[in-house]
Amino acid sequence: MISINNLTKSFTKGKVTITPLKELSLNVGTGEFLALMGPSGSGKTTLLNMIAGIDSPSSGSLEVSGRDIAKLSRSALTKWRSEHVGYIFQLYHLVPVLTAFENIELPLLLTKMSKAERKEKVLAALELVGLQDRANHRPTELSGGQEQRVAIARAIVHDPDLLVADEPTGDLDRESADSILGLLRALAADHSKTIIMVTHDPKAAAAAHRTLHLEKGQLVDEPEPIEKVR
Repeated sequence: MISINNLTKSFTKGKVTITPLKELSLNVGTGEFLALMGPSGSGKTTLLNMIAGIDSPSSGSLEVSGRDIAKLSRSALTKWRSEHVGYIFQLYHLVPVLTAFENIELPLLLTKMSKAERKEKVLAALELVGLQDRANHRPTELSGGQEQRVAIARAIVHDPDLLVADEPTGDLDRESADSILGLLRALAADHSKTIIMVTHDPKAAAAAHRTLHLEKGQLVDEPEPIEKVR
C-alpha cells in the first residue's frame, strides 16, 4: 500500500541545515500493522507526518495506493488526507464540552453527509470500538482507555485506508494499553486498515506485525513488508 523511495526532509534553522530524514526507503503492505521505534530525534514523527500527508518531503517519492502524495498541491493533499487518513494522538485531542458521539462526528461535519448518514456512521464507529453505551458521555466522564477508543472511533469514522498513531498508548496503564493495541490489531486484520504506529514502548511494538528502528533519519533494518495480514 505504501511505497517510499529515497525520501529526504531538510529544513534550515538559522544557519544550520537539519535533516530529520535522509534517503529513506520503505514498503508497507495493505492491512499491515507497522511499529516505528527509535530515540528522540530519530525522525519517527517526521516520517509519520509525511505518510499522513501532514508534511511534505524535500525530495524522493511517497506513494500510497499508487498515488505519489509528495507531488500533490497543499489543497489536493488536504483533500486526500481527509478521505484516506485517520490520525490517532497520544493525548486524544477530544473536545471536552462535546459528548463521545459529538467528538466522533466532528470530521463528518466537513462533508456533505446528511444528519442521518452521520448518525449511522458514528454509531457504527462506536460499536466497532465497544463504546455504544458511552455515546452521551463527555471526556471527563470516561477513563483514559475509553477516551482513546473515542479518539480511534473519530479516526476511523470516515472509513480511511490508513491509520497513523503517534504513541497511542503512551498515556495509558498497561491493561488499557493492551486493550487499545488489541483493537488496532483487529482493525488491521478484520478491516484491512494499514496502521503505522510510533512508539517508545517495546511491549506496544510487540503487538504490531513488524517493527522498524530509525536512527538519525535512516532505517536500521528493513524486513520485507507483509502484503496482507489475516
